[in-house]
Amino acid sequence: MKILMFDYEYPPLGGGGGIVNAFVAEELAKRHSVWVVTSQYGNLPAREEKAGVNIVRTRVWGRRDQSAASMRSLLTYPPSAWLAGTRLIRKFEFDIVNAHFAVPTGPGSLPLARVAGIPHVLSLHGGDIYNPAYRFSPHRLPLIRGTVTSVLRRSDVVVAQSSNTRENAYKYYRYEGAIEVIPLGIPVPDVPSASREELDLPDEAFLAVTIGRLVERKGTDRLIKALARDELAAVSLIVIGDGPDRSELEALAASLGISDRVLFRGRVSDEEKWQLLRNSDLYASASLHEGFGLVFLEAMACGLPVVCPDHGGQVDFLSDGDSGHLVPVGDENALVDAIGRLARSPELARGLGSRNLETARGFTSERCAARYESLFERVLEGWRPSSDGG
Repeated sequence: MKILMFDYEYPPLGGGGGIVNAFVAEELAKRHSVWVVTSQYGNLPAREEKAGVNIVRTRVWGRRDQSAASMRSLLTYPPSAWLAGTRLIRKFEFDIVNAHFAVPTGPGSLPLARVAGIPHVLSLHGGDIYNPAYRFSPHRLPLIRGTVTSVLRRSDVVVAQSSNTRENAYKYYRYEGAIEVIPLGIPVPDVPSASREELDLPDEAFLAVTIGRLVERKGTDRLIKALARDELAAVSLIVIGDGPDRSELEALAASLGISDRVLFRGRVSDEEKWQLLRNSDLYASASLHEGFGLVFLEAMACGLPVVCPDHGGQVDFLSDGDSGHLVPVGDENALVDAIGRLARSPELARGLGSRNLETARGFTSERCAARYESLFERVLEGWRPSSDGG
């Protein structure tokens, strides 16, 4: 197959959605021709082949942060992507278009698929349709909500990565069509081992770790406030990731007198991320919402128990008492209690982590890509262009 993917964020830009897209694209590229149209940023090359994937970066305006998009960049991606995609369509005979994120990606990719007369598969990643921490969340703004609804209804197939994302599509967008759930997966790299001393980590502390963009939705401030409680005085927190809220979070830790126990590592290499995970005792999250939660799988693949909210895509594969503890969203007391319970019982934490390690083996990037490959093949077998070009 010749597959044309669109994603406004593709590594090294953005977070989990782009990373998943790259996992799938690179697996599919082993057997098919795969092109990705994404956003230009900084000194990244306009065209590049990486792991067999042909990457085209189209110019957007106003993006100043590798970790987070600006409103201006979100608005300028669709027309820019449409132009880039039009050039590619004229040169290559693609079989299928796969758009990652309903907005801002869908408005650029859908018209192109319609004009080209090829099927449009829409992949929802969660935050593109529902972000409770963001006042400009698509579900809150009538114009954007209408755009999402149109993209959902006019796409030939809609895919969600979790039952929670599927439920949000039905709840907020009056969409009544079928939505196929394809769980995400991860590759587990073979990285050299490293000790806590080599990673400049406290040797004796009970180490919790969290990964994500430092933005309000991720709830890193709630983790820091929890750490300041007397019950968690023996716990340190590794914060992996960067974003616009970093300086505020560092100031918060300082004001609470726990800067020595909150270890901001910023953006790290993939190798160092896995080394930090493998030297931790617990994965903790206070996120307001996760459409799936790829980082939970990464932690599980390192044998860590997980403490996280009880609402979001992660509940498809995490359960209270079996994988760690699920706590009510925003409940600081429950969060402190859950982390403290595992910190005081290292044997329990290790047992839950061993169980998670087994669970994670069922969520591989190969399996996720195979599900997409099968879906694309089924779509193409039954594809008949309609009179409006799709």
